Amino acid sequence: MSQIYLSIELEVAQETISAYENGKHYPSFQSLVKMSKLFNVPIDYIMGLSDSIGNNDLTAKENQIIRMFKALNSDNQDKVIAYTQGLLDYEK
Repeated sequence: MSQIYLSIELEVAQETISAYENGKHYPSFQSLVKMSKLFNVPIDYIMGLSDSIGNNDLTAKENQIIRMFKALNSDNQDKVIAYTQGLLDYEK
């Protein structure tokens, strides 16, 4: 995810995201909540206080797929489901 995209999602400047990444500034509570929802991970994980990405036992890749899937419109979600089903059928 680019800094620009994240800055738009969090409604902050791109420079603010860069400062977060470099440890020069820390996100507000509101930004932490937004990031938690956006990345589908607990705030503790974002803050580096936990290695666990949640109680759902999903891997980072699985969470990435879920985030990307949620960002798609309904028609494209249906296409992803159909494509994935085709891959599963092919593997059988």
